[in-house]
Amino acid sequence: MALEEFAGAIVLEVDGKEIEVVDLTATTNTGRKLVKTMNRTGKPRGFAKGVASYDLQVTVVIPLSGDLDWLKVEGAKITIFPASEGGQRTTYRDCIVLEKSEKYSVDNEARRDLKIAAMDEVQE
Repeated sequence: MALEEFAGAIVLEVDGKEIEVVDLTATTNTGRKLVKTMNRTGKPRGFAKGVASYDLQVTVVIPLSGDLDWLKVEGAKITIFPASEGGQRTTYRDCIVLEKSEKYSVDNEARRDLKIAAMDEVQE
């Protein structure tokens, strides 16, 4: 069985500054909705197309100095790089921060959780 290669680094870029990302969860919603009608079968008849949305949950470390005002971040870019050359990158463009929270634990450094909405997803 051959070894498989997976995605590597994740870079969050805000105003040309790279931020260290600890964890990222990306959710894509197609925007499709079921069309429910009153019929004898009691089942939906089809679907309606909608607007896709990209929701990201990002965890970053909290620096001792030079932290960003996260609630004012607009137009950020998040790129998931392949571990080696030739792989395909995934970029989320024009990201805005919707929510910010901090978490602290005994064993790890302080971290910040961000709920981010992206306007577009591009495979490069």
